[in-house]
Amino acid sequence: MHNDRSILEARLKRVLDERIRPAVYPESVPLAVSVWQAPGEPVPVAEGLAAPRTPVEAGAAWGPAWGTSWFTVRGTVPAAWAGRTVEALLDLGFDDNMPGFQCEGLVYRPDGSPVKGLNPRNQWVRVADPAAGGEEVLLHIEAAANPVVLDYHPFRPTGLGDRDTAGTEPRYRLARMDLAVFDRTVWELVQDLEVLGQLMTELSPDSPRRWELLRSIDRALDAVDLQDVPGTAAGARRLLAPALARPAHASAHRLSAVGHAHIDSAWLWPLRETVRKVARTTANMTALLEDEPEFVYAMSQAQQYAWIKEHRPEVYARVKKAVAEGRFVPVGGMWVESDTNMPGSEALARQFVHGKRFFLEEFGIETEEVWLPDSFGYSAALPQLVKLAGARWFLTQKISWSQSNKFPHHTFWWEGLDGTRVFTHFPPIDTYNSQLSGAELAHAVRNFQEKGGATRSLAPTGWGDGGGGTTREMLARAKRLADLEGSPRVRFEKPAAFFEQARAEYGHAPVWVGELYLELHRATLTSQARTKQGNRRAEHLLHEAELWSATATVRTGAPYPYERLDRLWKTVLLHQFHDILPGTSIAWVHREAAKTYARVMAELESIVGEALTALAGSGEGTLVFNSAPHRRGGAPAHGAAPAGTCTPAPATARPRPDGGYVLENGLLRAEIDRRGLVVSAYDKETGREAVAPGGAANLLQLHQDFPNMWDAWDVDPFYRNTVTDLTELDSLQLLDGTVHLTRSFGNSRVTQRISLPAGSQRLDIHTEVDWQETEKFLKAAFPLDVHTDRIAAETQFGHLYRPTHTNTSWDAAKFEACAHRFVHLQEPGWGVALVNDSSYGYDVTRTGTTTTVRLSLLRAPRFPDPHTDQGVHHFRYALVPGAEPGDAVCEGYRLNLPERRVPGGTPVAPLVRVDNDALVVSAVKLADDGSGDVVVRLYESLGGRARGVLSPGFAMASAGVCDLLERPLSPAEPIDGELRLVLRPFEILTLRLRRA
Repeated sequence: MHNDRSILEARLKRVLDERIRPAVYPESVPLAVSVWQAPGEPVPVAEGLAAPRTPVEAGAAWGPAWGTSWFTVRGTVPAAWAGRTVEALLDLGFDDNMPGFQCEGLVYRPDGSPVKGLNPRNQWVRVADPAAGGEEVLLHIEAAANPVVLDYHPFRPTGLGDRDTAGTEPRYRLARMDLAVFDRTVWELVQDLEVLGQLMTELSPDSPRRWELLRSIDRALDAVDLQDVPGTAAGARRLLAPALARPAHASAHRLSAVGHAHIDSAWLWPLRETVRKVARTTANMTALLEDEPEFVYAMSQAQQYAWIKEHRPEVYARVKKAVAEGRFVPVGGMWVESDTNMPGSEALARQFVHGKRFFLEEFGIETEEVWLPDSFGYSAALPQLVKLAGARWFLTQKISWSQSNKFPHHTFWWEGLDGTRVFTHFPPIDTYNSQLSGAELAHAVRNFQEKGGATRSLAPTGWGDGGGGTTREMLARAKRLADLEGSPRVRFEKPAAFFEQARAEYGHAPVWVGELYLELHRATLTSQARTKQGNRRAEHLLHEAELWSATATVRTGAPYPYERLDRLWKTVLLHQFHDILPGTSIAWVHREAAKTYARVMAELESIVGEALTALAGSGEGTLVFNSAPHRRGGAPAHGAAPAGTCTPAPATARPRPDGGYVLENGLLRAEIDRRGLVVSAYDKETGREAVAPGGAANLLQLHQDFPNMWDAWDVDPFYRNTVTDLTELDSLQLLDGTVHLTRSFGNSRVTQRISLPAGSQRLDIHTEVDWQETEKFLKAAFPLDVHTDRIAAETQFGHLYRPTHTNTSWDAAKFEACAHRFVHLQEPGWGVALVNDSSYGYDVTRTGTTTTVRLSLLRAPRFPDPHTDQGVHHFRYALVPGAEPGDAVCEGYRLNLPERRVPGGTPVAPLVRVDNDALVVSAVKLADDGSGDVVVRLYESLGGRARGVLSPGFAMASAGVCDLLERPLSPAEPIDGELRLVLRPFEILTLRLRRA
């Protein structure tokens, strides 16, 4: 037989595109259209429905960027269409190739009830089935003119990311606005041909099945009269039926499709627009659930449910009904799909607390799947938090984006810092927006790493963001692919059903230990420094607010601010979403975030102030309040003592003979040369020098930074090829024992203050940068005389080790990584810590016995925010020579939780004391249920087994171990009113103490 494969495959494409698909709607009549342009921000639905309209025609321009247009369409179903299915086709000017990143609409009935969303791949609204003829059609559309920020020429700077710079010209033109007959038979023929055609092209040309499908398709196309597709579609479908009836092989892969729409809580649109995106998508999905009994839809992010509950209660009512029926499935158990690298310990725990509690209170559902398909790497602390939150499974897809190394597993046990394991799945389909296309399914089967041990994978199916979710076409594909030769078996089912089956067949899955490092998007640790600083400061203020409010309630009877703390926590958690905290959203988002953080911090300062005033009383003198988990001077951890109880000798300062200054305080001697660089940091107790021979620390270095793509997200390794050391000075002087210096470079200016606190083995550096650069990367380098093959970087509830070398491609890929308050380097018996108050990115290199650590301070990408980080920034970091790991922990907390001085004369005893500094208390608060119980969370901080005694500073009636949601796990038996604790390395323990 002659090889005519390419000719017949080309035939299928053209006939489908030009004849059969257009025949799905064989008859149509135009609708009358009128419009009202809402001024400014979106208006309530009732106002939009009632506003006056102006008639417009198809082709009319509409929508300045970020504007809202309210369209009304009217028409009458022709009498000749009686008995047929009629739909409204409402094309707002969509580009079918960009679902999720352009204009969208939500359709309403005249009474204001929502119908469904309008999206590029979902433009239809069912009007009558069957039609009687003569029906009047009246629909309203709330249309959002969201501009295309990420277009066919991505990553180019644009002003469209902020309403203030987006312009006022219309962004779209109305396209088809018709009533049309929907021909179900032709539509089904399209689905038959698409499924068989896509399957065919993925099979080997040597496969008999491929040729069988080709001949079946060819015969079916012969049966189609191109001038009468509706009249001949049924006959063509009969010819395809035998090919569609061939069952899958017994060994065929099993794919669990889960309806899904990954909706970024902010990204290339502001938070307010996400509220509407969620409403449109959930309106779509609840409508589809009513039409398709086999469909299952899963949605994560408690915040998004809360938004539609508040802003679109009529949509939320449909969601609640579908959840109760078990087919709209809450998943994830977190407040948002947060970044997991940068949120602090308590914040990451509270993501689960607030997320899971919302689903329990609203739906009575205990979510067991942690659903994070799109975050930029996953902290090694997560497995323990997953378990302590009462969850069992973990899902992500993002690791498939890694540039250098292919992750070796798709289904595995993930072991975290403390040894806790969680059953984990990476969908081998390599997308969280699957269409169930033939190419995607074939890729999933080829790509699946667990062949021979496991047979199942999962596919999140649907258009994300503003794409509207799963479509009826995707469901049609799933029905045809349920049992089809050459294809995996596809079935829509709940994520929990997939995980239960996968765990049952593959309990012996391999183990991956440690973080899930994404070899991409490393610059998210630095972009948008203001957002990151707002997060860090808000987290620590929340710690203080809970601690001092609980102490004030127990000690003085002051009311505990339950509602305020709950609201503020949720605001901070929202801004940890994986495109806000990482700095990858449009300018509008980060501009709003800065204002929000300012409000949050002001309110938290008010809460803290009220509590401290209640605690300090009216006595004379000054109290020093210490919210850190370690004693500081005379103040106990989490308590207060009179100022002056311990006053170490202040540091001395003198000039260096060849320029610069020497600072000394009995513990540390630091030398700053005439360039303003730290050339010596000498540990006087051990006689050990921290700065590498010939090196200079606190060296600011500037790099060109223009990644190949994903500007705000990425830094590529070649950025290191060019570097400018900033050594030129404008001024250098000594004022009040502190070295002050200024430098100018490019259009920017740096001012630094270098000081040596009294009684401390810490060299403090305060850096102010007036940053006016673009496409540059600023780092602060510390070459250290420490020979080590690994560095300890703080993460949530502990620290993890990363290599200082590049022996393997896995090691080399970690050229930029995350640390929280400290990094620590150590040789046996001596170490150095570098602590910071607001940075997350760092890099480390080793040359012989010199290990250089560099803090990442600022970047200047131009997409999606063309003015990223322009302006003034403040950073505090410190070098701690002679630091043991415990010193690194302690100094990190001290820098981030500065002491507070308050008028008053009565010392404040801590609510709890722990007698082992390795056991760090991360939270002291009152129980969320209003019972008045004191909740204490602590963790082993050094990576070893630790014993300790927890002593409450109040009469305790009983105690128990609880989970993150403060639900009991086991009783704890006090001995003489104290609790004896034994923790494994990096174990997290939450205790609930009932007051007598």
